[in-house]
Amino acid sequence: MKRFLAIYIGTEAALERAQWKELDEEKREALVASGIKAWMEWGTANAAAIVDQGSPLGKTKRASAQGVTDIRNSVTGYVIVHAESHEAAAKLFENHPHFTIFPGDSVEIMECLPLPRR
Repeated sequence: MKRFLAIYIGTEAALERAQWKELDEEKREALVASGIKAWMEWGTANAAAIVDQGSPLGKTKRASAQGVTDIRNSVTGYVIVHAESHEAAAKLFENHPHFTIFPGDSVEIMECLPLPRR
């Protein structure tokens, strides 16, 4: 089995498209509750493939040759899964609650490659 990192992507544009901020509190709370339930169901259905459940992510700092700075990106969370192929890993996220209920943009899936050996 190969290991894959899946990152949840969310942008302000997705929030606007979903009109998430315009929803009244009761409607938004109902969507959040149904989204959490659906996410947990996704986790249960895919438990055998999940290596690390991951978590939501907070604010970002960038460390570079120029120093450390605060930045903003569209990565909102992650999970690590096992699958036979890249295609199989991606299929785990079809119709995921991140973008079918919550106002997320997408889930990006990439293989975790082995470190080169000397």
